[in-house]
Amino acid sequence: MTMNKVEKIDDRVRVNHVLISVSDKSGLESFVPRMLAINPDIRIFSTGGTFTRLREILGGQAGDRLTQVAEYTGQPETQGGLVKTLDFKIYLGLLTETYNEAHQSDLKRTGAVPIDMVVVNLYPFKETIAKATVTPEQARGNIDIGGPCMIRASAKNFIRVASVVDPADYGQIADEMDAGKGSIGLALRYRLARQAFAHTAAYDTAIAGYLADTAFSAVEKEYRLKNR
Repeated sequence: MTMNKVEKIDDRVRVNHVLISVSDKSGLESFVPRMLAINPDIRIFSTGGTFTRLREILGGQAGDRLTQVAEYTGQPETQGGLVKTLDFKIYLGLLTETYNEAHQSDLKRTGAVPIDMVVVNLYPFKETIAKATVTPEQARGNIDIGGPCMIRASAKNFIRVASVVDPADYGQIADEMDAGKGSIGLALRYRLARQAFAHTAAYDTAIAGYLADTAFSAVEKEYRLKNR
């Protein structure tokens, strides 16, 4: 397999395109307006309940700044939000490198844009399984797929993208953008990447632990099994 070897990157990357899809919506009411005050040209892509919340926060300011992921990708969300962000244009925007001509050509070919920041936190799996009455189906339904994929892609590409998983970081990120005229430096992007991978590792560990501790008999009891 031929690997891309990146030799040139920018220390500071201006945040122009942001993808926001969160279960924990706390802090958005101050973080998002502040980002837009720093860079009024920011375009935000969002999904489901997060899109609704951002539209409430921004009101008349939403305009062309706020776009549903389904509108951007051309693919509607599946029933129940099962598939929302698992799309070629999204991951092209997350993984492309600034000084790779082939990547830039791919962006033009598909009408995609480079995504500079991902703000994602995951379905509340640990909170769900902590309930005494939780069923295997409730636990299974709270296993996030698209969120970890976006977090991992953006964290892998910390050379260009900021991967944000904790609302407690919103203030520092906005401060850096303010000081940097809308940009984020490599040092912060790298710290956020380390935090992002720790976040997904803990999430997967919780899922693996639940499956290990749940007897198969409980799973059999949960579902009507065909072909038996």
